Amino acid sequence: MSAPPPEHELIGVTPLLIVISAPSGGGKTTLCQQLLAVHPEMTRAVTCTTRPPRRGEMDGRDYYFLDDADFSKRVQAGDFLEHAQVHGLSYGTPKTEVLNTLRGGKDVLLNIDVQGAATICSRAAADADLRQALVTVFLTPSTVALLETRLRRRGTDSPAQLEKRLGVARHEIAQWRHFQYLIISTTISEDLRRMEAVIEAERMRSCRSKFTVQD
Repeated sequence: MSAPPPEHELIGVTPLLIVISAPSGGGKTTLCQQLLAVHPEMTRAVTCTTRPPRRGEMDGRDYYFLDDADFSKRVQAGDFLEHAQVHGLSYGTPKTEVLNTLRGGKDVLLNIDVQGAATICSRAAADADLRQALVTVFLTPSTVALLETRLRRRGTDSPAQLEKRLGVARHEIAQWRHFQYLIISTTISEDLRRMEAVIEAERMRSCRSKFTVQD
């Protein structure tokens, strides 16, 4: 009589640090909102910014809204995992918030620009825990014309600001090769489906699984 097959035990999977970047108006905020709605176990890292709140935004929920002096103090204190200036405004990701959440075993979702993503990738190259957790995704419409349509529909920019955003967007889209995944944005539901496929694949990577075979 043959011996029974060994039992397998999946103890757990190391948490993910999911970085989603896109050109302004590319749909990353909507995608992050959809992702959090179906993954309540995931935590969105709230970033700091010096830009004023938009209608409906709340401090501590959407962003930590800081003035220039407070932001500079935090930069000097080394409080940010990454920080950058975008369209003349400052953005930064609190280091402690991200690292403590990962160490607690929870996935972290970061909605940041291309500059911020590059900084985090650079830090991950020298930090084994960040490197193991990091998943980078670039989301973009298929053409700049579609992006322009989305920005005009949003209606938050003057014509001069819109042209400036489109100029920056062309540069940002050219950086897509530096990300692990590229999602060409189509519909909200399809963007979410593709992002879900990325997360599922990353959670099945052997380097992240704490897997044992029991005799």
